[in-house]
Amino acid sequence: MTQKLAAGDLFPKLKVTSEQGDTIVLGEPLTDADWQAVFVYRGKHCPLCTKYLNQISELQQDFLAAGVEIIAVSADSKTQLAEHRKKLTVAFPLAYGLNIEQMQQLGLYLSDPRSPQETDHVFAEPGLFVVNEKGQLHVVDISNNPFVRPELQSLLNGLKWIRDPDNNYPIRGMHAS
Repeated sequence: MTQKLAAGDLFPKLKVTSEQGDTIVLGEPLTDADWQAVFVYRGKHCPLCTKYLNQISELQQDFLAAGVEIIAVSADSKTQLAEHRKKLTVAFPLAYGLNIEQMQQLGLYLSDPRSPQETDHVFAEPGLFVVNEKGQLHVVDISNNPFVRPELQSLLNGLKWIRDPDNNYPIRGMHAS
């Protein structure tokens, strides 16, 4: 059984490895942005993930202009990420090696591969975690399949609105069931 993270919780300090081999702590921006959007994707075996990551890349500068850095991570190996990179047009950081315990800490849905040709490990279904400047989970979206993910322009517009101090918009959904 997996516990879901609650809105407003401190985002767990999960360490993963960048494609350059550096250790990255998810939720801690690597740039001047003070928020970070952590996109968890299924892995190189998922054509929908490839398409979605490339779509995120098209809006990366708009997210950065709104103060939100992008990072994407999967349970893939270094070799799988290197192979996947050939199909990606992204300039934001990619990380690999998310383990089962970390995926469970994030409350993600986990799946077994359908065959050894698909992949060789348990993988996470899509998840999005937007971490604010206080390290709190400000926005969360978790899916149990690759067909349901946030529409990126709506997400960007919403984050711009949330971050506008004139709107005084609090973290929503803090009364978890």
